[in-house]
Amino acid sequence: MKQVSGTKRKRLLFVYNPKAGKGTVVKHLHEIVDIFVKAKYLVTVYPTQKRGDACKLMQSKEAERYHLIVCSGGDGTLREVVDGLLRGGKDIPLGYIPTGSTNDFARSLGLSEDILKAAKNIARGEVFSCDSGKFNGKNFVYIAAFGLFTDVSYATNQQFKNIFGHAAYILQGAKSLSSIKSYHVEVEHDGEALKGDYIYGMVTNSLSVGGFKNITGKNVAFDDGKFEVMLVRRPATLAEMKDIVLSLLKQTFDAACITTFKSSYIKVRSKETLDWTLDGEYGGSYTEAEIENVQKAVPIIVRK
Repeated sequence: MKQVSGTKRKRLLFVYNPKAGKGTVVKHLHEIVDIFVKAKYLVTVYPTQKRGDACKLMQSKEAERYHLIVCSGGDGTLREVVDGLLRGGKDIPLGYIPTGSTNDFARSLGLSEDILKAAKNIARGEVFSCDSGKFNGKNFVYIAAFGLFTDVSYATNQQFKNIFGHAAYILQGAKSLSSIKSYHVEVEHDGEALKGDYIYGMVTNSLSVGGFKNITGKNVAFDDGKFEVMLVRRPATLAEMKDIVLSLLKQTFDAACITTFKSSYIKVRSKETLDWTLDGEYGGSYTEAEIENVQKAVPIIVRK
């Protein structure tokens, strides 16, 4: 790992979503810039204007002028920045100040959700090369999922997220329990094939999903080149449904309907189209999905 800050002034680009988290980053903008200036950076500030803005900026030649990129917003903003950097083939250290509703990826890496603490940690932190993923060629940061609860993030509007926070995710998901939909899929990985009717599936590199901590287990490494995969088979009885819920809440993942494994490459096939979410946002509908781990692709700044 290398030291980020130094004695000479370097150029820093601060990209932020002014609508994320009730606009809290805007209230602290002066203090954030001051922290980076005191750390010997020349700071350029860029508020995103619309969806896809950050991704385009990261792909441009303009981004190559900077020694450090810092972004602030939710998981969607982070994904845009990472996607743009990877598409543009740019190996620039990335700092992240999380201001979204759940901040799953930030929690997993132990990044502070206090805005000013996060900025200070970036100014004196060090680079950790974290895995990312590709979904049918698209870059994502930490999760690709289908089925139950996956529509929660992108079906809940920004205002609802800001007001109710985590409760929005839980309540929106709870409404779906009365009409559980399953999908008949075939999952290939490491020379093995699984077939069945599943209500949920996720491929992730995170300790937290939808605000629920340790849902992927506790032995997660973010740079090992492997994803944590979970498949939840459709319960045949109410007793099986209860076992699934208890297993998830207790984080034991030992219910008969739950299958977990690690893999660097997964292929999912289904006769009907599956709606996927990538990092909490709608990722498209497909009958076939190839998901591969890209080891140590994202140089992100963590606490020293």
